Amino acid sequence: MEQIRKLPTGIQSFEVLRTSDLVYVDKTALIYELVSTPVPYFLSRPRRFGKSLLISTFEAYFEGRKDLFKGLAIEKLETKWEAYPVLRLDLNAKKYDSVEALIAILNRHLNKWETLYFGEKQTGAPEDRFINVIEQAYEKTGKRVVVLVDEYDKPLLANLDNEKRSEALRNTLKAFYGALKSTSDSLRFIFFTGVTKFAQISVFSDLNQLTDISLVRDYATLCGITREELVENFTPELTRMANENAMSFDETVAEMTQRYDGYHFAPNSPGMFNPFSVLNALAYRTFDDYWFRTGTPSFLVDLLTESDYDLRLLVDGVEMASSGFAEYRAEKSNPIPLIYQSGYLTIHSYDKQYRLYTLGFPNDEVRYGFMNFLAPYYTKVDDGATEVHIVNFAKELRAGDVDGFLNGMKVFFAGIPYELSADTERHYQAIFYVVLTLIGAFVQAEVRSAHGRADAVVKTDKYIYVFEFKLNDTAEAALQQIDSKEYLLPYALDGRKLVKVGVSFDKEKRNIGRYLIG
Repeated sequence: MEQIRKLPTGIQSFEVLRTSDLVYVDKTALIYELVSTPVPYFLSRPRRFGKSLLISTFEAYFEGRKDLFKGLAIEKLETKWEAYPVLRLDLNAKKYDSVEALIAILNRHLNKWETLYFGEKQTGAPEDRFINVIEQAYEKTGKRVVVLVDEYDKPLLANLDNEKRSEALRNTLKAFYGALKSTSDSLRFIFFTGVTKFAQISVFSDLNQLTDISLVRDYATLCGITREELVENFTPELTRMANENAMSFDETVAEMTQRYDGYHFAPNSPGMFNPFSVLNALAYRTFDDYWFRTGTPSFLVDLLTESDYDLRLLVDGVEMASSGFAEYRAEKSNPIPLIYQSGYLTIHSYDKQYRLYTLGFPNDEVRYGFMNFLAPYYTKVDDGATEVHIVNFAKELRAGDVDGFLNGMKVFFAGIPYELSADTERHYQAIFYVVLTLIGAFVQAEVRSAHGRADAVVKTDKYIYVFEFKLNDTAEAALQQIDSKEYLLPYALDGRKLVKVGVSFDKEKRNIGRYLIG
């Protein structure tokens, strides 16, 4: 009988993982590099990307738990295995609807630490108690203190739409974290994780010595799974998944890559698989949108719709200056930094001369999940019906039914709100690009990425469609442009039937008007 190994799906405790005989992707060589110096670090990664497990691994190391690291890379590197006092602050699992809620969780951790090192709970402001417990732990143990903070920015992210409350939370955190600067002589190691960068958040203005390794290539693989690690650690699971899905091993790895790989956390760094999606896909032997379904903040979509953001940039790649990595506020004028930091965009390339990053969707799970999530915000088509429409669109184009496809598109365009009269063109383009991107999950769809290309090219097994849309002109003009600019020429020797479609948009009806098929 085939032995089924246990996967660490949803496990954030290093001790539980190691004592339960779960599969572990060994990151301890990189961890050893970090713990070998007293440098305070900060690492930003998207949600569910292994940050909590990383913090738990640091905790086990600094507690001297050599038994948990048996057989791992660090076992051959570390010779001392000293135990240090560890203060671990986890801000992840809490609803921060007030400053009092934040203070309550700070006090809960302080109470535990004070009971351990003072013998009883203390009183006073959280920042003062934090200073006292660090100094007491150092004095009592003779060992410098390790401070580990997981999801430091969770209170801020939960209140992006409430600036007054967000400011009060920032001030509370600023004072609390400032205690680390006052006690630097008593500290052995500091490590913060979060989703957002800290440079301009002001929370760390009193703690300016943190070293941000979020964009450092040497540590780009600290969280997540590389392709090599996927094959090396999960070959039995990949083989089983391949068999159950009637695929070859290589096809299964390729499908996993297409869906879950593609995160780059530094220029020219290895692509990283989303560990949450990988583990769930292997556990259930099914390709699905696991990470995306754990929760997409609606405020991100609100930012896009309220800013009238050009979605073509998301599809084709959007540029961002390096300063954007330090921004976290929900700015309507520039929603991209927050969308990147939330894990929906990743680094595709970097221009050293102009210090510009090109960002794009990391993989199909995020690309199609995000666009599908966007659709109801741009149209009146409800979320459940969107996928049905998209599947029908793909079927119609495969069958050569252009009329059916365009009539279906009218359902989406019918949802343009009347109050968008001044922005009809941009809204029309947004719907068009959402739909075409989603169709790409089933057939090959390309949207325009440079001047001089057709608005859309859709390829099925029998047809190649070239679409041109006109907002203030005729369907005839659209067809003429396809001919005059020779949009069909690149596909002349393809062998599939070439179909050109010219469409005019009726501004008064706010929908597709006349169309011609050639």
